[in-house]
Amino acid sequence: MGFKHVFKAKLDWFFSKNEAAKYTKSHTITIDGKSVLNVSAAKAFKGDPALHNPEDLLLSSVVSCHMMSYLYLCKQNDIEVVSYTDEAEATLEVSADGSGRFIAITLNPKVRITNKEKIVEALSLHKKANQLCFIANSCNFPILHCPTCEIEALD
Repeated sequence: MGFKHVFKAKLDWFFSKNEAAKYTKSHTITIDGKSVLNVSAAKAFKGDPALHNPEDLLLSSVVSCHMMSYLYLCKQNDIEVVSYTDEAEATLEVSADGSGRFIAITLNPKVRITNKEKIVEALSLHKKANQLCFIANSCNFPILHCPTCEIEALD
């Protein structure tokens, strides 16, 4: 039997008298015990380009969750990971009526491990990590993986 966790976030937005001609899309999100997130719409949707936007945060959630699932699997399979980087991309499709949705995310994880005999296994674990990832399991679009794996000897 599984279990449930509840996550909470508080959003605050206030009309700015200095922005009387338009509504600003900037707002804050507060999660107890954590630093405040300053958020806006994406620049393409007339938001503040200096702030994170929901699209950034969704992509960041997928990338982060995949990495944590992957590192968990590497630990379970005795694969020593030295570094993990990813330059991920998300594709958002906007319809003529203004609605939109993500149609795909592509992860490009570059992993460095210590044992060259484990490269094939290390690459294969990305598929299983996707199956374990809470965020990926919540998405209704494909999450593609283009992983690479290299060897780095520890001193």
